[in-house]
Amino acid sequence: MRGSYFLVIRLEGDKVVRTKAKEFHLRGGYYVYVGSAMNSLEKRVKRHFSKEKRLHWHVDFLLKEAELLRAYLIPSEERLEEKLSLEVAKYGEPVEGFGASDIKVSTNLYRFDEESDEVLVGILRKLGLKWKRVKSVNDIKKLRWENGDGY
Repeated sequence: MRGSYFLVIRLEGDKVVRTKAKEFHLRGGYYVYVGSAMNSLEKRVKRHFSKEKRLHWHVDFLLKEAELLRAYLIPSEERLEEKLSLEVAKYGEPVEGFGASDIKVSTNLYRFDEESDEVLVGILRKLGLKWKRVKSVNDIKKLRWENGDGY
């Protein structure tokens, strides 16, 4: 299945997150990362929940330092990453230069003082998108798209 996703991440305290080429000084709090997986949505999100992986994307380096609380899987044949990132930017504080190297926004990571679920659900409903909220690899394995969140 193709689509996009949100990752809801908690960072305990201020941290410096170093990627292969950049360094990000992040304040403690909640973060939302916007991504896309136009080959296998479920497989990509499972990878993000995994602790054992090769560090490749910026978010991999962040997840090494932080806790992935949950993800929102958004199935779509259309690449929605940029549109979703622009919507999240209306509510969260952008972390300039984080991810988003292949689209026209300056970041795909946004900081929030509190958990952002109400904001994310509001965005998904406003855009009329189907979605599922998951908290683990096991949740992804049990997904049934015919009912539940976002329908």
